[in-house]
Amino acid sequence: MADSKYEHGSMDISVQEKTFDGFIRMVTWGAVISILLLIFIGLVNG
Repeated sequence: MADSKYEHGSMDISVQEKTFDGFIRMVTWGAVISILLLIFIGLVNG
């Protein structure tokens, strides 16, 4: 089989971390915009 030894935690995951950070940022902004939109709609229709 493979002669190389894998060491746990040795893989470069910088790209995955940047992707995850972008996803969390997008979800956070989406939630904030949705909440503000619902508040605005409630005030207008109030």
